[in-house]
Amino acid sequence: MGQLIKKGKQGPSKNYITRKKAIRKLQLTLNDFRRLCILKGIVPREPPSRKKANHGNSKATSFYYIKDINYLAHEPVLQKLRQHKTFMKKLTKALGRSEWSRAKGLEENRPVYKLDHIVKERYPTFIDAVRDIDDALCLVFLGANLTSHEYIPKEGLEDCARLAAEWQLFVMHTRALRKVFLSIKGIYYQAEVAGQTITWVVPYQFTQKIPIDVDWRVMLTFLEFYKTLLGFVFYKLYTDTALVYPPPLDVKKDEAAGGVDAYTLEHAPDPNAADGGVTTAKKVSNARGRMISGKDVSKTIKTLEADGNADEEAGPTHDTAEPLATAAAVATTPSDDALPSTEEFIAHPSSSTPSDPNESNLMTLHTLSHLPTASSTAANLFSAYTIYISRESPRHILEFIIRSFGGKVGWPATAGSGSPFDEDDESITHIVIDRPVVDGVAVVGEVSDAKRRRKYVQPQWIVDSINAGKVLVEEPYGRGKILPPHLSPFNAEGEGAYDPLAALPGLEDTLEEQAAADEEDEVEDVSDVDEGEDEEMEEDEEEDIVIAPPTKKAKAPSPPSRVSPSKKSTKSDQKEANKKAKVRIDAKHAANEDAIRKAELAAERLGIEPAEFDDAIKKAALKSRKDERQKEVVVKSGEGASEENMAKMLLNNKKRKLYARMKTVQARKGSEKQLLEQKKIALVKKQRKDARA
Repeated sequence: MGQLIKKGKQGPSKNYITRKKAIRKLQLTLNDFRRLCILKGIVPREPPSRKKANHGNSKATSFYYIKDINYLAHEPVLQKLRQHKTFMKKLTKALGRSEWSRAKGLEENRPVYKLDHIVKERYPTFIDAVRDIDDALCLVFLGANLTSHEYIPKEGLEDCARLAAEWQLFVMHTRALRKVFLSIKGIYYQAEVAGQTITWVVPYQFTQKIPIDVDWRVMLTFLEFYKTLLGFVFYKLYTDTALVYPPPLDVKKDEAAGGVDAYTLEHAPDPNAADGGVTTAKKVSNARGRMISGKDVSKTIKTLEADGNADEEAGPTHDTAEPLATAAAVATTPSDDALPSTEEFIAHPSSSTPSDPNESNLMTLHTLSHLPTASSTAANLFSAYTIYISRESPRHILEFIIRSFGGKVGWPATAGSGSPFDEDDESITHIVIDRPVVDGVAVVGEVSDAKRRRKYVQPQWIVDSINAGKVLVEEPYGRGKILPPHLSPFNAEGEGAYDPLAALPGLEDTLEEQAAADEEDEVEDVSDVDEGEDEEMEEDEEEDIVIAPPTKKAKAPSPPSRVSPSKKSTKSDQKEANKKAKVRIDAKHAANEDAIRKAELAAERLGIEPAEFDDAIKKAALKSRKDERQKEVVVKSGEGASEENMAKMLLNNKKRKLYARMKTVQARKGSEKQLLEQKKIALVKKQRKDARA
C-alpha cells in the first residue's frame, strides 16, 4: 500500500502562493514588493485551478510561483530595502528631537542599492540585452519629452534626455536606421544594431499633459532599471565601435538648444599608436610562458611584411615555412581584442608556380568586408544631398533621420545653435518646408542659378524615400501640394496580411473582367425569340459560339394581320440588323479553334467588325480563366477540409476549441484582406477611368 499524501502537500497548492502570503513571508510592504518584482522580472502566474491553488477558496487574487518568492528572499536589494526602512525610522526620530548633527550623519550614510548584478542575472549575454531594449528606449524617449512634475524628479528626466541623445548619436554614427513611420501616436523608428532589429516610438515635441491616473511609482521603478540596462548596453556599443563613453557634453551648446549636437563623439585612443596610447588589450602568454600584448603582435606582423618583401626581391624560396613557424611560436593565439583592426591577408608566391602576388585574384576577408551591400547603399541614401530645414519643420526629428542616412543638414538660428551652414549656402540641394504657398510674394534681388536649382519638398518626402530605399521624385511632395498616402513600412500582422504596396495577383484580369461586365450591362436586354430561333441557338451553343442578331424589346401584342411578316422586312432593315449583330461566346470552350473559326466566318457574313469579334474572344478567355481558378480553389478546399476533419478528430476538446477560435480569427482577417483588396481594385479602376477621360 502506498503512502498517503496529505492535503496541500502536492499540486497547485504546493507550487503557487498568493500575493498576500508572499508579502507576509518577505516582510515587505506592497510598494516594496512591487518594486522588487519589477526589478527581478517576476510576474504573476495563472494556476491550472485557482480553487485548488488557494486551498479551496475561489476568491480573485494574484498568484506567484513559490520558487520565485524563495528566490526573492535571498536578493541583496531586499536587504537594502530593509536597511532603508530602519534608516527612515532613525532619521524621523532624529528630526523630531532636533538632533541636526545626528540627522546629517544619517543622511550621509543613506543606504543605496545597485542593480548591476540584476542586469547580469536577467541578461546573461550582450545579445539578450540588445534584444530587450525596445521598451527601455520607448520609456526613456518619453521621459526626455516630459516636463518636471511633483511625481517625476528633475534628475530622472535629465538622465532620460542624456540616454536618448547617446542612442541617437550611436545610430547616426553607425547609420543603423532602417525604417521610419509618422503616425498619430508618435514616430516609429526601426534600426539594426548588433544583428538585432530594434523598434521604438518617440512622441512629438509638444507640451505633454501629465495624467493623474498613472501610478508614477511603478513607472519610475521601470525607469530605474532601464537606465541601468541602457548604461550597460551603450558602454558595450560605444567601446566596440572605438568611441569614448559617455560622450562629452558641451554645456554652452546644450543651453543654446543644440540638441544632439551638444554631444561630441570622440574616438578611443589606439593601444597600438606610436604616440604612447594607453594599452587596453589583454595580454596572453605563449608556450614559453612569456606575456605577449597587442604591440608584440603588431611588431610581428610588420616583421612578416618585411620578410615577405625581402623574399620577393631575392626570389622564391622553399624555406618559407620555417619563419612562419617561428612567428607562430612567438605570438600564439592572441585574443580578439589584441588583434589590430588593420590586419589583412598577405599573399606569398607559390613555390611551384612563382608569380606576382599583387596580381592574385584571391578574395580576402578584408576585401569581402568592404564590398558594397544593399544595406550600405541604403545607409548612404542622402550622402549626395545638402538639406536645409526651414523654421516651421521639426528640426530634431529631421536632423536625426537625415544624418542617419549620410546627408548634410542645416537649420536657421531660431531652431537652435550649431548649424554647419546657413540658408545662403550655394551647396544646398533641398529645402524642407512645411507651410502653404503664399500668393503675391515677390522675390527681392537677384537669384543665383544654384538657388534656382533648389528643390522645395515637404517632410514626408524624406520618410517615404527612406522606406522605399531610394530617392523618390520630388514633384508629388512639392510645396503646398496634396501629399500621397503615407503607408506604414511595418507588417505587424505577419505573413498573409494585406500589404498595400504589394501588387495584387491577377489585378489586370480582374479589371478586364469588370470592364467586360460593365459593357454587358450597357447592352439592351434581349427579348425572347420564337421556337425556331431557340432551336438554332441551341445548335450554335453546342459549338459554344453564338452569332445572334439583336432583337427589339418585347412590345404589346398587335392585332393579327393578313400581311406576311416576310414582306414587311426590306433589304435595308436586314443590313442594319446585320451591322448591329452581336457575338456571344461560351466560356467553356473558348480555346476551341474550330468553333472560333466557324464563328468568325459567320460574323463576316453578318458584317460584324473584327475588333468586336476579338473583344468577344477576349472576354470569353478571361471568364474561362476565372472559372478555372474558382474550380481549383474548390478542389483544394475540399481536399484540405477532409484532411482537416481527420486531424481534428485526434484533438481533445480543449485544443479543438482553441483551433476553432484560431480559424475564426483567420477567417476574419481573410475577409478584411479581401475587402481591402476590393477597395484597391475599385480605386485603380477609378484612376484609370479618370485618366482615359
